[in-house]
Amino acid sequence: MNAVVKVKVDYRGPTNVKTIRLPAVLTDKGILTSLLQYQSEQHRSQSWHQKVNLVVRLLLTFVDHGGIPFTSPTDLLKGFRHALYYGTVDERLEDPTGLYWGPRTTETADDLINLLTGYTDWLTRQPGHSGVLMNPIRDASGYEERLNWCAYHHRQDNKLLNHLTSDAQAEANFFTREVGRQQSSVSVDEVKRFPEKHFHRLLDEGFVIAGKQDEEKNLRTDWKSQCITILMNSGGIRKSEAFHIYLDDIDIDEDLMEAVVTIHHPSDGKVKNDNYANRREYLLKKFRLKPRTDYLKSESQHAGWKAPAINNQRYFEVQFFPPSKAQEFLLAFRNYVLYQRVEPKGLGHPYAFTNSNGEPETIKNFQRLHRAAVERIGLEPAKYHGTTEHGHRHAYGYRLAETGFSAVEIKKAMHHKCVTSCQVYTQPTNSDLRKKMRQVEAAHKATLPNSDAPQSP
Repeated sequence: MNAVVKVKVDYRGPTNVKTIRLPAVLTDKGILTSLLQYQSEQHRSQSWHQKVNLVVRLLLTFVDHGGIPFTSPTDLLKGFRHALYYGTVDERLEDPTGLYWGPRTTETADDLINLLTGYTDWLTRQPGHSGVLMNPIRDASGYEERLNWCAYHHRQDNKLLNHLTSDAQAEANFFTREVGRQQSSVSVDEVKRFPEKHFHRLLDEGFVIAGKQDEEKNLRTDWKSQCITILMNSGGIRKSEAFHIYLDDIDIDEDLMEAVVTIHHPSDGKVKNDNYANRREYLLKKFRLKPRTDYLKSESQHAGWKAPAINNQRYFEVQFFPPSKAQEFLLAFRNYVLYQRVEPKGLGHPYAFTNSNGEPETIKNFQRLHRAAVERIGLEPAKYHGTTEHGHRHAYGYRLAETGFSAVEIKKAMHHKCVTSCQVYTQPTNSDLRKKMRQVEAAHKATLPNSDAPQSP
């Protein structure tokens, strides 16, 4: 089997005015240029680029492996889909393909199939893809030809990889049912939030700088990690959003002595200096940097952006709840700037949070610090327990729901675009249901069916 690997390249296609760094697929025939062109035309997140790259590599590896006599895209994609959902190892723990793929979750496999659909849709619209039928895959000489072959059949049969949801439609087209998205009934996950009773212990006892436990509080406390954690737990922001904050995005309401924190779009957001059209231009011309979303996920400076709801000025304001936390954040941020923030060197950068070298702090390092803080107070850092970083945003949303905020208000506070996105916070947890059941039983025990209390005749 020929190797199909991921590499990083600087690419400038026919529709690009400058080079961009992208993950690429390298085969024994060279770089898969059609995939690079497709990616360069899509203004999507780095996570999207990584997953598109992955599914194409998986498909080409699957196609190229000897001993699988696929002669049509229908058979190929049925087999590929089956391998994604169920793996390639049989019940005897043998694998006739030699791939030894494990099964992926339904959600992951669905996502990969959907991404592959987008790429093959794009291929069918390119010049040269509407001509003579390519040779069967077993006779094709190159990876581009094999993908072209799939795209040709896709153009001939627009039901290829189409995600039909109707049972009648699925029965009418076996291929669509076989290759499309699997249907399952899954309830909204229960919120796994950071436990409220341990939050202040995390701040005060967990975020301690290693090796400085014996020094006075302002020097031993990790104020930076406190600031980021308060923003998530009491401001409801996503972890990645903290790493786009500039130093001058944090202001003070002098009447209330509270912090006012705004989070701007990483590239389209405005800067206080009117000489720049947006943050992309500001970063490039003043610091020779790119927005953090433009770095590859494998690069330390990468920070994602989940497209929160923002105003027409391309930013949103952090809403602290309880509001008193805005003062607590301001105090932590003041101490961070006074005692610990390392100023940028050279051309510098505008970001609020820096590492020990004055460079922009990274998500990976914060995750390490947060994990150590959780362990320091005797908890296990795990998503199931709500003790990972994302558990803080869940705690914020649940706190709003628990204290009577409506779904519309929660949507606004958490910068969702759709009210249904808040459902995970407004639905009761299993613990809530058990608590209410006990309360109902205690109040109405005499009248409840199947109760131990004697029933009226």
